[in-house]
Formats: sequence, structure tokens, C-alpha cells
Amino acid sequence: MTTTTFDRPLLGINLRIVAGLLAAGMFVSVKALETSVPLGEVVFFRSFFAIIPLVIFLWVRREFPQGLATKRPFGHLMRSGLGALALFTSFAGVARLNLAEVILMAQLSPMLMAIGAVVFLSERLNPWRIIGLGVGFTGVLVMVWPELNADLGGVRLLGFGFALCSAVLSAFAMVMVRNLNKTESPGAIAFYFVIASMIGALFTLPWGWIMPDGMTLALLISAGLFGGFSHIALTLSFRYAEASRLAPFEYIALLWPLLADLFLFRVGLSSTFLIAAPLILAGAAFAALERKPRAPVAKLAS
Repeated sequence: MTTTTFDRPLLGINLRIVAGLLAAGMFVSVKALETSVPLGEVVFFRSFFAIIPLVIFLWVRREFPQGLATKRPFGHLMRSGLGALALFTSFAGVARLNLAEVILMAQLSPMLMAIGAVVFLSERLNPWRIIGLGVGFTGVLVMVWPELNADLGGVRLLGFGFALCSAVLSAFAMVMVRNLNKTESPGAIAFYFVIASMIGALFTLPWGWIMPDGMTLALLISAGLFGGFSHIALTLSFRYAEASRLAPFEYIALLWPLLADLFLFRVGLSSTFLIAAPLILAGAAFAALERKPRAPVAKLAS
């Protein structure tokens, strides 16, 4: 039986960039809340309101509710659990660091993801992708090095720890997304993720939630909507392009939080940004350079 494969790398790359922009909107909403809302409550609202765009997405594709059927419940459970933990740790980092610092730490995820895709999914790392990952990761190191050598207080040190955990968990979750996309609906993958995040967040209810005011509620809702649409775009990007090919374009997602820090939260850019930004963009450009295969090869399902 011949399996249908999706090989539209340019579409996958564009979807990944859009997903990063939408994710920045989510993080801006969460950062604006600061620590006024408990972490579990933030995760719950983000997940609950993310269901709205996901259901619309499935309905437009005529996959609701039949598109939620799955033959791989354990795969969804593992991916959703890792994704939910990554969401918790990411928001915990946002509460303690600048947005750019959190997303900067997340740039470790593409490197781990590309390696994981080679090990677990038998994807390839051609020379251009290796160069792109290397150059882009060098740019990340240029930006993070002064922070690693600074005299960090307990709160910021904990924030970096949360951000690092989120990067590792996200890498494993995205490798599993690529694997699930071979047989599962992208909408179903996203839907089960937000359900798992909601359930996990509910376990924090005994530690106390608050009744949000109008502005706080608006920020919580916008975090969910931005997050839902971002997750759809991200999941679809892995349907059309390999994880290792998309990995360098994770670095572009760093630019939006930097702009948010500069213009919304009035946090100045560090001097290392002017050095790191060209390296990060060059890494993405190198990774995009690849010759097309001579002819498609049909694969048979085992």
C-alpha cells in the first residue's frame, strides 16, 4: 500500500514563521499578566480558549468530530504530556525573565530537535542544514553568553532553569509531532495537546486561583487564541517539511519577542544583539540552500 507524503518545504517554512509570530502574541499576553495570575490558571485559560480556533480548523477541514479519531492514543498521550510540561515551564520562565531571554533559551530546542529527528525518525542532516544549525546556534551563544556569566539572582536563575527545561521538552514533543503527522490529523494532534494541558492545569486548582478583572481576562483569552492559531500553523509546518529542515527557522521566532521587549515592555536591546542577529539570519539562509531531489521515490508501507 502506497503512503501519501507531503513534501512542500517552502509552505512548511512559511507556516513555521507565522507560527512564531502568533506565539509571540501569546507570550506578550502572558508577560503582561506578570505574576498577578497563578501559573496553572494561565495555562488553563490558554488551553481552554485555544480550543476555539482548533474546532474551527477541524470544522473547515470537515474533520470534526471524526478527525479526532486515532489509532495511536499512546503517541498522543506522550506528545501531549511533553507539550503540556513544556508549556508550564515556558510560562514559568516568562514570569521571571524578559521575553527575549526566554525565547533565546528556546533556541536550544531546534538543535536538539534536529538531532532527535535523525536518531528517532531517520531524517537526514545534509551539509547545508548542519552549517545553518551551527551558524544559528553560534548566534544564540553570542546572545546568551553575557547572561550566563552575569551575577544571576535566585529568581532569574530559576527562570533560566525553567526555560532550559522547556526547550528540552519542546524538542522531544516536536519530534513526536513529526512522527504522528505521518498518520494523524494535525488538528487532532493540537486538540489532544490542549486537552492534556487543561487537565494538567486543573490539578493546580487547590493551590488557589483568582477571579480575573476585565483586562486580565482579555489577556488570558488572547493568550489562548494566539496560542491556538500558532499551534495549528506549527503542526501543519511539520506536515509539509522535515523537522531538521524547519529547525534553523526557529531562530527567526526570536526577533518578535525582542521587538516586544523594546517597544512594549521598554527593555533595551543588548549590544550583543547586533552581532548575533546576522548570525541567526545567516543560519536560516544556509539551511534553506538545498538542491531538489532528482525524482520522487514512492515508499511502501510495511
